Amino acid sequence: MGDGTELGVSEAAQRFVQYLGQQRRYSAHTVRAYATDVAVLAQRAELEGITRLADVSVEVLRQVLATDQQQGRARSSTTRRAAALRTFFDWALQQGLLDHDPSRRLALPKSSRHLPKVLTVEQSRHFLDSLQGAGDDDLISSAVALRDRAVLEVLYATGVRVSELCGLNLSDIDHERRLLQVTGKGNKQRRVPIGMPAYRALQAWMSQGRPVLAQGQISSVSKDNRRMSPSNQAVFLGTRGGRLGVRMVRTTLSRALANHPELPPISPHGLRHSAATALVEGGADIRCVQELLGHATLSSTQIYTHVSAERLRSAYEQAHPRA
Repeated sequence: MGDGTELGVSEAAQRFVQYLGQQRRYSAHTVRAYATDVAVLAQRAELEGITRLADVSVEVLRQVLATDQQQGRARSSTTRRAAALRTFFDWALQQGLLDHDPSRRLALPKSSRHLPKVLTVEQSRHFLDSLQGAGDDDLISSAVALRDRAVLEVLYATGVRVSELCGLNLSDIDHERRLLQVTGKGNKQRRVPIGMPAYRALQAWMSQGRPVLAQGQISSVSKDNRRMSPSNQAVFLGTRGGRLGVRMVRTTLSRALANHPELPPISPHGLRHSAATALVEGGADIRCVQELLGHATLSSTQIYTHVSAERLRSAYEQAHPRA
């Protein structure tokens, strides 16, 4: 039996979370999700009077998932938690903390995959064309307007994740070839093309808006440290000059959509879905779309072929006289 058989559940969970962040270098968002899942396991073990990780049985794991279902959690969330627990116990087994893996007997709930909400090509064009650029007399407001338009244009044009967009640095822009180098899940890097409307919005932000917001950072960072500041290299800045955050991007999109009650309330990820769906409907090769989106497996990308098929069926049923 492994040398760590006396290790407590909570301590093992803490080591696992540290491993994900420090060795696997997962994103902060992913690490938080795993930390939540193993914390729920630790709480359940404590309720059952279990202190040692080695004493956790598959029955305890099933109780964790059953509680999720009783609390009305989405099936996809329960499936993700089950997968996280499997990852945790697989790690513990490899570390010699266990001599068997109770999660191997844990059946993963079948996830009911819902088709994502997306904007049609015409809706996307109308929405993006309606965004206001510079024009406000106030320099800060004008800069923010330029930034917001560039953010939303780039999200739709490239299909990048919102975290990838916020992580862009100045050196990631290849102006000559109109490419962005983004860092995705697992620190994997890829290059994505950016269309001309989005590139023009990005140029306007870079030349007219970014210098204005960067002043807030320059005033708060000493001259000696300015060059070393990570946020000083960020493409998109907040009003105080620091790197733009994911939450602010969500707020930006929500405010922009408020002017269009006819459009579905989508998130930044919804713009990613919309871009991918437009590509598939336009005839793009599914593997090219996979590369663009940074999906590890083709199955993740194939959801967009389903979206297109559903749209085709809907249009057929509405328009064909003998549908």
